[in-house]
Amino acid sequence: MKDFHYYTPTEVVFGKDSEKEIGHLVKKHGGGKVLIHYGGKSAETSGLLDTVRRQLDAVGIPFVELGGVVPNPVLSKVHEGVQISKNENVDFILAVGGGSVIDSAKAIAYGLAYDGDVWDFFSKKTEAFAAYPIGVILTIPAAGSEMSNGCVITNEEGYSKRAYDNDLCRPRFAVMNPIRTYTLSAYQTACGAVDMMMHTMERYFSHDDDMLLTDAIAESLMRTVCECAPKVIAAPNDYILRSQIMWAGSLAHNNLTGCGTIGDFATHMLEHELSAMFNVAHGAGLAAIWPHWAEYVLSENPTRFAQFAVNVLKIANNFRSAEETAREGIEAMKIFYKKIGMPTSIPELLGRKATDDEIREMADKCSLGRTSTIGHLKILSYDDMVEIYNMANR
Repeated sequence: MKDFHYYTPTEVVFGKDSEKEIGHLVKKHGGGKVLIHYGGKSAETSGLLDTVRRQLDAVGIPFVELGGVVPNPVLSKVHEGVQISKNENVDFILAVGGGSVIDSAKAIAYGLAYDGDVWDFFSKKTEAFAAYPIGVILTIPAAGSEMSNGCVITNEEGYSKRAYDNDLCRPRFAVMNPIRTYTLSAYQTACGAVDMMMHTMERYFSHDDDMLLTDAIAESLMRTVCECAPKVIAAPNDYILRSQIMWAGSLAHNNLTGCGTIGDFATHMLEHELSAMFNVAHGAGLAAIWPHWAEYVLSENPTRFAQFAVNVLKIANNFRSAEETAREGIEAMKIFYKKIGMPTSIPELLGRKATDDEIREMADKCSLGRTSTIGHLKILSYDDMVEIYNMANR
């Protein structure tokens, strides 16, 4: 079991009407003037923004607002948020939404504390040494950004999608009311389930095989999502099911399921280029890529894949061949994806095949111009990336 640091400073307020504590929480965590950052019309039409405004007014905290965050959040909106916040002397960012809104808020928090362009952090030109505090009202369980140190932004110039991880951006608090997720579509719910499972799967598929407790936690979380996702799609107003999904998304990406392991986030990195180029839903892109990554790297640790098949997907272990059991597990995962309406290939995702030029461009960007590798279970170079994209494109 690898040595590890586990750091989760986010205060979680979970339950019905939990958003009514917003004013107290912002004040508790030092907010003097707030930028309320959100996505589209749903935050307004649902009445959630009005609730937030009233709560801030009640404790005497002034605020400004910036909406319009899109899925796969973009750098131009971050720049807009930084400028507004500087002009208005904002000292606290409140994200109202899902992973895209939270990631945009995190990037604004970095930019407020930096004299240069916030993209410098995502392009690896420099490291952040400060960030303004943020809080979260979660409405879309998926990305786990409400408790993670991660942030992903797309630069429209060249459509580069890049991640930046730093504990400075961990939210001070996360407010989670499962009732606020009732209106999510079946597609949004399914995409979220894929993303949260992938956050744990990518920590789970490792060369490390001596972390029994971490494995048990990870397997339990993945089983829970597999069990609850189809049910909540069928019964979207079931509070108990929505609660399991919402909490699973947070635990999947606060690194609890990765303590003692070295994970492999190659699927996420391959998908980032897919969603940057084609602006597809992140969860759907992950479902289209993962089975083919799994087939490509399976031989690196077939026993690990067999364990996943048996303990998570309830495949019978034939005890003759770990590889056979593992392949059954990969097929079972594809069946699960289809059951919840997710694609398992690029043509299913896009409605067409990607061209050879598009595949090479994605691989080139993912490998930073063929200068970098990704993955850990199997180190992937540019040629490996092209092959996985091709496998997913059949």
